[in-house]
Amino acid sequence: MLNKYARAFFTRVLTPFAAFLLRRGVSPDAVTLIGTAGVMAGALVFFPRGEFFWGTIVITLFVFSDLVDGNMARQAGISSRWGAFLDSTLDRVADGAIFGGFALWYAGKGDDNVLCAVAIFCLASGQVVSYTKARGESIGLPVAVNGLIERAERLVISLVAAGLAGLHTFGVPGVEILLPIALWIVAVGSAVTLGQRVVTVRRESAEADAAAAGGSGATT
Repeated sequence: MLNKYARAFFTRVLTPFAAFLLRRGVSPDAVTLIGTAGVMAGALVFFPRGEFFWGTIVITLFVFSDLVDGNMARQAGISSRWGAFLDSTLDRVADGAIFGGFALWYAGKGDDNVLCAVAIFCLASGQVVSYTKARGESIGLPVAVNGLIERAERLVISLVAAGLAGLHTFGVPGVEILLPIALWIVAVGSAVTLGQRVVTVRRESAEADAAAAGGSGATT
């Protein structure tokens, strides 16, 4: 849902920056790789130590590379299947690092096995949600459904909550509860989204099979 509206807005905002990078000879693939590396560093260096505020700041600075690289490719007229594959693949790596960082915190100094498990579920379900759409499309189905919590929602909910929870280290009371709440929301929402996509693929595949059977019957 957020992906539909926010992406268009931020694409317009980041277009001048994308043009600047192109003039400096930076390639879209380089932006993709640097952005992913920055997100991974922010998540796996800061989050396992409970430094959620600074980790979120670092991640936020790099996460917009996901919009910049595509913008650069379109402006330069070099959009390609390879670029789309690289971008999608590294998105999964970045998402895994974020929720892996949360899991490492709760498995260590955070000392909460339940929230560690919830973070791992968020990691796994996010990957599977993306896979269901990709797999459905690969067998010729449109997978025409806007899930309850897709990638944009997962990132916004978890990172905003993590950043606010990190204010606890600056003496703001009570904010540390925001991250557990966010993880539960993302976990439940991802499970619902997964169900939505599975149901959609089942319906679309049944319709496609029926149409194919009807077509073959009409030609005999």
